[in-house]
Amino acid sequence: MTSRTPASRAAALVAGLLLLSGCAQAGASAPDAAAPTARSAGDTAAGASADAGSPESPPASVAPAVVEACPDAGTAADDTGPSASTPVTSAPAATGSTAGGTTGPTGADNGLVDGPATVPADDDIEVLAAPGPATLPVQVRSCDGELVMVEATDRILAVDLYGTLAEIVFSLGLGDQVVGRDTSTGFEQAADLPVVTPGGHDLNAEAVLALDPTVVLTDTSIGPPEVQQQLRDAGVAVVFLEPARTVAGVGEQVRTVARVLGVGAAGEQVADDLDGALAQVLADVPHDGRAPRVAFLYVRGTAGVYLLAGPGSGADELIRAVGGVDVGTDIGLDRAFVPLTSEALVSAEPDVLLVMTGGLESVGGVDGLLQLPGMAQTPAGEARRVVSVDDTEVLTFGPRLPRLVERLSQALYR
Repeated sequence: MTSRTPASRAAALVAGLLLLSGCAQAGASAPDAAAPTARSAGDTAAGASADAGSPESPPASVAPAVVEACPDAGTAADDTGPSASTPVTSAPAATGSTAGGTTGPTGADNGLVDGPATVPADDDIEVLAAPGPATLPVQVRSCDGELVMVEATDRILAVDLYGTLAEIVFSLGLGDQVVGRDTSTGFEQAADLPVVTPGGHDLNAEAVLALDPTVVLTDTSIGPPEVQQQLRDAGVAVVFLEPARTVAGVGEQVRTVARVLGVGAAGEQVADDLDGALAQVLADVPHDGRAPRVAFLYVRGTAGVYLLAGPGSGADELIRAVGGVDVGTDIGLDRAFVPLTSEALVSAEPDVLLVMTGGLESVGGVDGLLQLPGMAQTPAGEARRVVSVDDTEVLTFGPRLPRLVERLSQALYR
């Protein structure tokens, strides 16, 4: 496996974020443009056949019911990145904010901690279910409109820009059936798996096919789409799932992944538990004072990249979940990430600067960050209120989300 430097991984993630947010021109068409007419992946090559050593139940003589990979959207072939369309229905309304997203005054009375803070990393995935034998085959309508027959799940590959899908698969108790990982899957249990994104966040067809997967779970946040189509042409069952990352959508994403893999009952159990845990931590978020204004910054000093997050970034959802106001959304950004300017940052008046831990290190820590133009002139800069979260966890929106919301809340408030 080719070793990747932090700089190269950062550059690849930057490219992915820019493409999702529209800051750069996509060099390839969306997955639906390359997708073949509706067919079952099991009808192509023998690589996806159910007799490849799979312990699952044999194929039924009657065609199974279709599982919708995008249950709320029929087909999501035109989705190219996270969406902010799903509301955070369980989160308490923050004092000082209105339905339109604007806020009243913020400041010292919002109960924020003083100085910088680091949210402790949570790199352990808890197995939340004992799935038992999978019920196979499963016929899935992939989010790109394809009908895909999942006939075996003994060799699973789950890949996306944020590491969400692999986290879900491990939480369902299927980690020992996972054969590889993407760069963003950074938790301990997956650390020794082969990486299939040697270019940072671009899939490599040869690396994937060398692992002989029986099913690939993916979405439009990762590509290039020609690789996913190449896998299908080789007989691999490739299922596109919903790419949106929202607080309210975590449970449904778990249910969908479980149904696709033939362990729907385990998915219902895990999702119900997660929904309950999320409701509890959201209710416990302090919201007695005015809502803090939080700016999520994607910074990579080694690559000279500085971005401000806005609607659809995932950071907006996380900020709302901890009772804050996402300043990118509040000042009217219309993309997930835009190049950061000192003027925009100063006028946004953030109380808190939220960053990835690796990004903060890349600019020389808190001192280095505050030396960037405009940073020290914000309320957050004046108070040195910089909060960092682990790169592979902050935008994942998987089963660890309740714990992340709880730890981030503890880092923000006194």
